[in-house]
Amino acid sequence: MWPSLKGEHWDSVLDRLAADDFTIIDSFLPQDVLDRIEATFDAVEAEDRLHAAKIGHASEEQRISEIRSDYVHWLDRERDLDLEPFFAGIDDLRLAVGRAMYISLLGYEFHLAKYPPGAFYKAHLDQFDQRDNRQLSLVIYLNTHWQPGDGGELKIHGDRPTIVEPLYNRAVLFRSDLVLHEVLIAHKSRRSLTGWLLKRPSSVAVLGL
Repeated sequence: MWPSLKGEHWDSVLDRLAADDFTIIDSFLPQDVLDRIEATFDAVEAEDRLHAAKIGHASEEQRISEIRSDYVHWLDRERDLDLEPFFAGIDDLRLAVGRAMYISLLGYEFHLAKYPPGAFYKAHLDQFDQRDNRQLSLVIYLNTHWQPGDGGELKIHGDRPTIVEPLYNRAVLFRSDLVLHEVLIAHKSRRSLTGWLLKRPSSVAVLGL
């Protein structure tokens, strides 16, 4: 199990998730796992395998650039064998959060996401209307040397709006059905690994168990 998922710090992470519906975890991934993810991201980008992100579910998906303008690449555990240490850690996370929140989390799905300069994602919920499979959203930032003014922050709406800076190896875990959020305009290229912990195995054959 990753160090970030153990001890008193992890307990406080879960307490904030329960109280505020979101929580921030710095130094989330071990460096060797980060290195594998970054190498995969570099290869995907070099091979032009990032595609314009769409909104909606399955056959209803469409690209609406006025709402979101990022680029994504879906991961697959059976294909992306170099990322097995990441997938194994997510198994631990899924079980740990499920036990703490008394919910059943039986699957997950993840993609790499790139926001080029000028890209954004307007305010939205991650859980689709009348589809409750996405229970928790997880964003892991991969931006080395991020500085104020670089943009791409996560804005969490609500009674106490929160701006989350996309710092390297920072993770944000939040309720998919309750937390209205947006990605502010990126002024420099912004990278993340983004996914969802699911009530049921994924129906789109990416990372579902």
